[in-house]
Amino acid sequence: MKRLSTYALMLALAAAPSFAAKNSQSLNFATPVKIGANEIPAGDYKVTWNGTGDNVQVTIAENGKSFTVPAKLVEEKHNHKGYIVSREGGADQLQTIQLSNVSLQLEGATASGR
Repeated sequence: MKRLSTYALMLALAAAPSFAAKNSQSLNFATPVKIGANEIPAGDYKVTWNGTGDNVQVTIAENGKSFTVPAKLVEEKHNHKGYIVSREGGADQLQTIQLSNVSLQLEGATASGR
């Protein structure tokens, strides 16, 4: 029985990265965008999210700097990755991130890292 438990644990640990990859995708911001009060420069970012429905935490990270924001997850297919901004105070405020199978509707942001 102990041997079976050990194999089950090894299988679960080996499969963990593939499960985590489902909630993580890369996204390129062509221009600077604001997330809450923080402006991030144009570039390639890793977008990771945890949770479901109205209770999701989205983290946008690049080079050790990250921004976390609450969001609502909507399952819907998109032909391409993208994002929606609103123009506020002369800056593009990030509103929604559209990935291959989900949209993440952002609510506000906090920064961490550098």
